[in-house]
Amino acid sequence: MSTAPASEIRQARKGKKWWIIGAVLLAILLFLFLRPNIGDNRSAHARGDTVQAVAVDTAHRADVPVILQLLGTVVPITNVTITPRVSGHILAVYYEEGQHVHRGEELELIDPRPYEATLHQYMGTLAADRAQLAKARVDNARYQKLIKQNSTSAMLAKDQEFTVKQLEGQVAFDEANVRNATLNVLYCHIVAPVDGRVGIRALDAGNYVTVGQSGGLTTLTQMQPISVIFTLPQNNLPDVQEQLANHPSLTVEAWSSDNTTRLAVGTVKALDSQIDTATGTVRLRGIFPNEGERLFPNEFVNTHLLVQTLKGALVVPGNAIQTGPDGAFVYAVQQDMTVAIHPVKTGYSDDHLTVILSGLKEGDRVVTDGINHLRPGSKVVIAAGPGTPEPPANTPSH
Repeated sequence: MSTAPASEIRQARKGKKWWIIGAVLLAILLFLFLRPNIGDNRSAHARGDTVQAVAVDTAHRADVPVILQLLGTVVPITNVTITPRVSGHILAVYYEEGQHVHRGEELELIDPRPYEATLHQYMGTLAADRAQLAKARVDNARYQKLIKQNSTSAMLAKDQEFTVKQLEGQVAFDEANVRNATLNVLYCHIVAPVDGRVGIRALDAGNYVTVGQSGGLTTLTQMQPISVIFTLPQNNLPDVQEQLANHPSLTVEAWSSDNTTRLAVGTVKALDSQIDTATGTVRLRGIFPNEGERLFPNEFVNTHLLVQTLKGALVVPGNAIQTGPDGAFVYAVQQDMTVAIHPVKTGYSDDHLTVILSGLKEGDRVVTDGINHLRPGSKVVIAAGPGTPEPPANTPSH
């Protein structure tokens, strides 16, 4: 195989080198030529000449309910521990656990026979002492007649008066014993003191119970109506006091612990008499009819207290409100489709709307989405969406 002369190889390498140098020079020239245009584009972007798509809403008038969301606990208005008032064996239990009973219904029966026997004994003693008293009164009347005729001694007449008074005292004592024994017989019949729901039974029939039995026999809880105790921060106290002074009651709703389901609607009529210094709160009691018994004693709930309704307040969506070094502001869309910063003073705010006290007027358009890249003077286009009006179409030129 023949080889090329060395001079030809050197010449080929030199030609390739010049091609590479020419390509590099061409690349440099292209960069220098295009660089001003790139700079102009960046500066135009910095000036905000690019159009930003945003969502807007209009400041409008609406009735805004002022609702305070507070934590509460369901507390029965009446909760009774049924305890025996006499000692003895339980003869019968007339209720089922969890049963609803009415006031006066008999729940349990304690063996009344020993107390009935004592009652009869006292009634017999009372009858005997009443007979002696009647005889003494007859004798006293005779002695008083004889003393007027000087037919008997004054001492005998006076003794007879004392005998009558002594027997009157004995009869009163016997009557008290009869009343006490009668009560004991009544206490053998354990009745419901209020309407309510009976809890779990502590003792069955056949057990011996004593007065003040530890733990009682069962519990009786009033379910309808029922109350919710909740706490109000002291900063909100003046507004609630003012509304309670002008209205007989305030509406309150009880919601589930996860705040997703409304359980019942009730009213609040009064505040507690003092503020808890440990928490800086004051207690309120809401009364609920609880017809469906959706509120259960000791259940934790979220309460929504309607303090008042702001009539015709100027409102915007809450996500339109921004916070800067000088306070709250919004981006308002101008007629030329640029945005400007409007400082605003806000009032009550809920999960959706914020009340505007100053800084906007009805009909102003405020940006609610696409705020992150906005600057004063930025050009915007309104993106169509639910509840967002379409921007007016440009009229084609002829």
